[in-house]
Amino acid sequence: MKILKIDHLHENQRIDKYLNKLLPNAPKGFVYKMLRKKDVKVNGKRVKENYIVQYGDEVSLFLYDDRFIAYSKETTIYELPIQFKVIYEDEHILIVDKPVGLLVQPDDHEDINVLSNQVLTYLYRKGEYDPQKDLGFTPGPVHRLDRNTSGLVIYGKDMRALQDLNEMMKKRHCIDKKYLTVVKGHMDEADLKGYVVKDQEAGKMRVVSSDYPNALSMHTLVHPLRYGHDVTLVEVSLVTGRTHQIRVHLASQGHPVMGDRKYGDFSWNREIAKKYKLNNQFLHAYSLTFTNPFGSMKYLKDKTFISPLSGNFKKIVDDLF
Repeated sequence: MKILKIDHLHENQRIDKYLNKLLPNAPKGFVYKMLRKKDVKVNGKRVKENYIVQYGDEVSLFLYDDRFIAYSKETTIYELPIQFKVIYEDEHILIVDKPVGLLVQPDDHEDINVLSNQVLTYLYRKGEYDPQKDLGFTPGPVHRLDRNTSGLVIYGKDMRALQDLNEMMKKRHCIDKKYLTVVKGHMDEADLKGYVVKDQEAGKMRVVSSDYPNALSMHTLVHPLRYGHDVTLVEVSLVTGRTHQIRVHLASQGHPVMGDRKYGDFSWNREIAKKYKLNNQFLHAYSLTFTNPFGSMKYLKDKTFISPLSGNFKKIVDDLF
């Protein structure tokens, strides 16, 4: 029999979700079979799959040790360089500044040296995360940035923080995210609304009419900050969060993002690459404000975190504006 004590990392979630994360290699339906057969007890009593585990609960699994080892999967901690900057950290959350060129999560091309694995390396070195002790929970991001978009990414360091942050992101009026970009032409203040679909064959988003099948609405707010010669430095806020939203929406208005190889002005991009050695989009997630946090995140009310432009992006802005 395996006995587990619920700590603050694992509290406030359904018992079935907790066990499925704890035993990711178990056969499909195995957890529910255990619950039906009374092979799972909490504080000595049988529970249903929707029971919410609480801090201090004692979960008993009637499962042989060899099977528990086979069905549980320990998260691998890789010896990775730490390429991100820490902008803010407390016992519940970590806000980091991601550099250009680094994926947030693994994909088919890179599954080891990604931001999330670097964060685990960082927390492990600090003694704040141990996959052997923290079975069933892994600190994780609550939103993503494209590989070639730099800036702020939030990580939840315990289960309650991760749950609350994810819910806040879904509601969209709880965390205000702002981006900086340079676009072609002189762009005015804009409240942009439109529709997109994913073009699977082309691997990009496409602007369509509202009545197009499976069209997704998008809403983007644009505030010009500085004007240069046929360029504008703009601050962009997302009301919705569609894939590539800023890049596709601004390009559809005739103001493509500098360096954007998917939706941009390719002849302009060649000029920029030659002059500034910029081979990716100029897009930086520079500001996060907790406008309406709730639950375990209430203490962050009205706090703003900033990642100022640096490196090549700063050089470009200093030169153009």
